[in-house]
Amino acid sequence: MNTQRFFLFLSTICLAFSCDSNKDYPFSKATVAQEVAIIEANKDFNDYWYAGKAEVSSYELKQARYGEIHDGDAVLIFVTEPFSLSKQVKLDYPENAGKDKVSVLKLNHVRKFNTGIYDYSVMTSLFTPVDYQNHPYTLKSTTTSQEWCGHSFTQLNLDGNNYRFKQFSYFEAESDEEKKIDAALFEAELMTRIRLNKGNLPTGELTLIPSTIHARFAHQDLRPSKAQISKTQSESKTTYTIEYFHQTRTITIEVEQAFPYKILAWSENNGDGLLTTARLKKSLHTPYWSQNDKANEGMRMVLELVK
Repeated sequence: MNTQRFFLFLSTICLAFSCDSNKDYPFSKATVAQEVAIIEANKDFNDYWYAGKAEVSSYELKQARYGEIHDGDAVLIFVTEPFSLSKQVKLDYPENAGKDKVSVLKLNHVRKFNTGIYDYSVMTSLFTPVDYQNHPYTLKSTTTSQEWCGHSFTQLNLDGNNYRFKQFSYFEAESDEEKKIDAALFEAELMTRIRLNKGNLPTGELTLIPSTIHARFAHQDLRPSKAQISKTQSESKTTYTIEYFHQTRTITIEVEQAFPYKILAWSENNGDGLLTTARLKKSLHTPYWSQNDKANEGMRMVLELVK
C-alpha cells in the first residue's frame, strides 16, 4: 500500500467527478478542499491498521424497541482485510489475486439486547476500500437480524453506479426482494469514513442510504435520502449530527480528536420520544480471530461483555 498515494486521494476527487455535474458524490468540492488541507501522509495509519490486529470496542447500549428502552451491548470491530473486487468476499490467497485485490476497512457492528422474554442479535458488516480515490464507494453491506420471531438478511453489492439489493425476511409485507439502488454513502459507513479520514466527515447536504438496521426495525423501504451533516468540536472530541430531510431521524456520532479517532458514542433519534444510545466502555487492539479458546474468555471481562 502506497501511504502517500492514499493520503493524497482527495486532491483528485474533484477532477475525477467535475465533468459530471449530476453525480451525487458524497464529498463536495468545498469539503474536498478542507480535507486536503488537513490530511498529511504519516505512518500512524499503517502502523495501526496493518499490524495484524483488529480494534474491538464494547459499548453500553440503550436500544429503543417496542416503545421502551432496553439494556444491551454493542461491539464495533474494525479491521483491514484483502478483498476481492469481482467476488466481493475476503480473499483466501491475496498474493495470487493481482488487480482483483483491494484493501478494505471492514466494520462489524454488533448489537445484542433483550426485549422481555426474548433476545435480539443484530449485525451489520461493511467493506469500505482504504484507497477510495480509485474505489469511492463501499463495496458491500450486509445486515442480519435474529430474534425469537424469526430472522432476516439484507445484502447490497456495488455494481457500477448502483447497489444490487437483496432482502430475505419472514414478514409477508417484506418477503424476498431484489432491486437496484443508486450508489451513495451508507449511513453505517460514516464510521468507516471517520476512521479512514482522520476523524473527519464531509459537512453540508448529501445523499445517504439510511441504516439497514433502522429500515429492518421500522419495516421501511430502503432508498437513498437527503441529509444534512454538521459538527461541533471540543478539545477531546468531535460530534457529528446527521439529520434527514424527509424522515424524522437524527443521528449523532462522537469521535475522539486524536489518532486513531475511535468512536466514543453514538445516538439515534427516530422522533418517537425514545433515544437509542451507545457509549464506549472498553477497547482492545488485538488479533481476536486467534483468541478463540477458553483461555481467552477472560478478555470478554476486559471488554465488560459478561454474557
